Amino acid sequence: MTDPEGRPATPHELVNPEGLPPPLGFSHAVVPTSGRLVFLAGQAGHDADGRLPGHGIVAQFEGACANVVRALEAAGGRPEHLVSVQIFVTDAATYRSALGELGDIWRRHLGRHYPAVSLFQVAGLFDPAAKVELVCVAVVPEP
Repeated sequence: MTDPEGRPATPHELVNPEGLPPPLGFSHAVVPTSGRLVFLAGQAGHDADGRLPGHGIVAQFEGACANVVRALEAAGGRPEHLVSVQIFVTDAATYRSALGELGDIWRRHLGRHYPAVSLFQVAGLFDPAAKVELVCVAVVPEP
């Protein structure tokens, strides 16, 4: 099975029980298939030379998503193997105001698979110029 962009659907069970608000851009719970756990370090939007792609959250989110995919692929996984994504931002209001653009970026890099996602506003990130950082966990199915 594939998503509308032709990416494989997740092998994991996405759980969205009645009695909770309808999930938009996330799943309430994920039951992973058996496989290898992959823990991704926080990925900001830095390029290979350590530069950020600008000062705005949209450009930085684009870079961060691309870096998640790159790190995950290096570990043998794909975006549909993600089971958890924690999004750390320095300004949640700015993040919310850009949801349309950020959703387009998410789908372009990660597809329409929405794992368990959390958003946290923090006072700062390791790079003081960074506006967003993604921390992810994936379960890569056994071959």
